[in-house]
Amino acid sequence: MNATHFKAPWWARNRHIQTLLPTLLLRNKKLNLDWQQLDLDDGDFIDLAWIDSAKTDKPEQAIVLVFHGLEGSVHSPYAKGILQACKQQGWRAVVMHFRGCSGKPNKLWRGYHSGEIDDARACIEHLHALNPKAPLFALGYSLGGNMLVNYLAKEPRSPLTAAAVISAPLHLAACSQRLQQGFSQIYQHHLLSRMKKNLCKKISRMPQAPLQQTQVKRWRNFVEFDEHYTAPAHQFAGAVDYYQRCSGLPLLKHIGLPTLLIHAADDPFMDARVIPRNEQISPAIEYRLSRTGGHVGFVGGSLFRPTFWLESAIPQWFSQHLNTKEHANS
Repeated sequence: MNATHFKAPWWARNRHIQTLLPTLLLRNKKLNLDWQQLDLDDGDFIDLAWIDSAKTDKPEQAIVLVFHGLEGSVHSPYAKGILQACKQQGWRAVVMHFRGCSGKPNKLWRGYHSGEIDDARACIEHLHALNPKAPLFALGYSLGGNMLVNYLAKEPRSPLTAAAVISAPLHLAACSQRLQQGFSQIYQHHLLSRMKKNLCKKISRMPQAPLQQTQVKRWRNFVEFDEHYTAPAHQFAGAVDYYQRCSGLPLLKHIGLPTLLIHAADDPFMDARVIPRNEQISPAIEYRLSRTGGHVGFVGGSLFRPTFWLESAIPQWFSQHLNTKEHANS
């Protein structure tokens, strides 16, 4: 394993410690945010949160677009950390919130899912149109990473310069099964509770909603949520159809954009079925698999001075391709 890979320190080798530590260590970090609303063609909207300001007097200043994970937001620890890391590089950075994740309910019955790329496409095109001279990077965490894989495979003419995908559940059925086992059920319970709560709020605002709150409250796992809400709300035949059509694993070989793909073998959200084989990976992808790191964890350093490896590895990857583009344009 070369120096570009993560290796957990002795005190943080447990997968759950790695997964939970960023939340415990970064929960009080405050950011100055500039919010924008992007209206969509179907009458709905998504919210963008920029660190410091959406405006710039440097038209060639690089932009990093961040896609959060399931029920995440700009307030998620990994989002706060990477926004600050990008700022330190002298770049602009913005989190695109999936529908209903910014703290404001979206207008339509539909929401977001692991393969929904239309909103990401609209956001990328919006940013590129307003900043045509700026190198544009995309970064996806967890569900946002799987979504980004879908986008990259299906949008070969994307204006992006490079991308990074972190802890993506590339085999959705396998991840759904994994989260019903052992301690991982705790993560499922936490996320599912938030998803059900938000869906019940949506039902209360929509008199013609095709579901009732009593039905939603009975669901006990992601499969039931996806079978009864995600699939019908987004034109899938059911949860199995959704998982098959949106899993990123079969799409990796179609990606032509330089893309960094990072997994930890001990990720409690997934199992070995998520790890791609060499023949499944496009030559454009640099794949880094570490033995440890948990789910969007990768915490190093010492117990009293922890470090967050992703906040250096991701900017290094983008800097490499920023320099390549600048050399090509010179």
